[in-house]
Amino acid sequence: MDKRNRGNAPRHVQPKGLEMGRFVDRGEEGVIEGRNALLEALDAGAAIDKVYIAKGDIDATLRHIASRARDAGAVVVETDRRKLDSLSRSHAHQGILALTAVRAYASIEDILQLAQDRGEPPLVVICDEITDSHNLGAIIRTAEATGAHGIVIPKRRSVGITPIVQKTSAGAVNHLPVARVPNLTAAIQTLQKAGLWIYGAAMEGTSALWDADLKGPAGIVIGSEGDGLGRLVSEHCDFLVRIPMAGKVQSLNASVSAAVMLYEVVRQRRG
Repeated sequence: MDKRNRGNAPRHVQPKGLEMGRFVDRGEEGVIEGRNALLEALDAGAAIDKVYIAKGDIDATLRHIASRARDAGAVVVETDRRKLDSLSRSHAHQGILALTAVRAYASIEDILQLAQDRGEPPLVVICDEITDSHNLGAIIRTAEATGAHGIVIPKRRSVGITPIVQKTSAGAVNHLPVARVPNLTAAIQTLQKAGLWIYGAAMEGTSALWDADLKGPAGIVIGSEGDGLGRLVSEHCDFLVRIPMAGKVQSLNASVSAAVMLYEVVRQRRG
């Protein structure tokens, strides 16, 4: 593994035009249904998380809306009408509906800037395909409580900042930057170039969590609920660490693993 000297990370400049505090109120369920409603939301600059389009019914108008949604950073998914019907509240979705994010996404630069503004070594939580809203919400809640500077999630195969995530986080998502990236391994490399050491939580870790040095700039990677760390993500970690367990069950819930890792960081930094 590459053990680069990351003590002299460059200063980071806040990107122009990003509104960190911009929230979008599109209703309690966070669902926008129908073509005109979605076009109006895009015109208003709403933070669209994911767009579902009915397979087989994609005409020129739907292609136009899909293209605009992608340009706005949303994930566009073709699915069957049963999925749309199950998400629809009005039952008049016209073959398209969208789930909104409860706030605008940040960038990795915003997260690093926050650490710099606080005068603290960066602490970033990287979620590798967390698909359960309650898990992501709990991770965000713990990350904010422990003083982490931000969360990084992948654009695909991951839950976004949905109303359920907001509720489960007990409002912590309103105070912690969440960056959504198209390529998680590229994001890890960006953090490494900025001076962070990346620690992946894995049962096959070569060292115990308590033996890892977490006092410096650190990224904590938490794997998916079922499969743990993906192969490429695992290969890009600087260290794989395991949480020691004495019982017969040898794995923890993703949000519990994140909490154990984060509080070990807190213990070491305050010790």
